[in-house]
Amino acid sequence: MSGHTDNDIVIDAPMDLVWRMTNDVPRWPELFSEYAAAEVLERDGDTVLFRLTMHPDENGQVWSWVSRRTSDAASRTVRAERVETGPFAYMKIRWEYAQDPGGVRMRWVQDFHMKDTAPVTDEQMTDRLNRNTTVQMALIKEKVEAAARALVR
Repeated sequence: MSGHTDNDIVIDAPMDLVWRMTNDVPRWPELFSEYAAAEVLERDGDTVLFRLTMHPDENGQVWSWVSRRTSDAASRTVRAERVETGPFAYMKIRWEYAQDPGGVRMRWVQDFHMKDTAPVTDEQMTDRLNRNTTVQMALIKEKVEAAARALVR
């Protein structure tokens, strides 16, 4: 068994702005509501190794992990995976950006499997990720569109 999510949103902003803002890992705490910190550990060309730290959860637990992310500006895609997997056996994410009549369609596809010792199953994590992704994408849309409007002024 494994988990899979596939979510997208259309952002009414220029592609270059959407790409730049959503791939600026050190500034993710300003873009996502769930991250308290994003620390770049290493850069090698279009690949970045970084640590994400979340705000404390409802039980006061702070979750943190290291991921590797490689962006490809030519194809407007990003591939990422957790290096420190925590409760996941593996977690891989693909970001895709495409022109859309309403702006830029940003899509996140996540494939993962929870460890047998994880506090949740693949199905429970799928539900959790689908709920949270909708919230985070809406925040990103709002912030990128506000930045786009500010550029026009």
